[in-house]
Amino acid sequence: DVQLVESGGGSVQAGGSLALSCVVSGFGVSSRCMAWFRQAGGKEREGVATIESAGTPSCLDSVKGRFTISQDNTKNSLTLQIHDLKVEDSGTYTCAALWSGGACPKASDANDKNFYLGQGTQVTVS
Repeated sequence: DVQLVESGGGSVQAGGSLALSCVVSGFGVSSRCMAWFRQAGGKEREGVATIESAGTPSCLDSVKGRFTISQDNTKNSLTLQIHDLKVEDSGTYTCAALWSGGACPKASDANDKNFYLGQGTQVTVS
């Protein structure tokens, strides 16, 4: 069975850092396109970062330089490193795997309907 289990969220002060982790089971993390989505209160879920199976990353322009997505094949996990957190980064962060073997979209084009989603982890920045 496919499972995506996130961890690492929490409450942090603006300017701080977090590392979100997603442990993957049921397939190899580098075998398909992976992504992190974010949903702030009252807003639609948006893709903030994607990474192709070959490891090529993509991030939203608004988070470039602060967000880094990476795969760890030894742990079969996906990580999102976040630096210089801002209040507007608050939300539920969800790990995701593309359903099919299609092209990996850029973060700005990622549609959560095309992804298998984890349960999410909450990030609150104050």
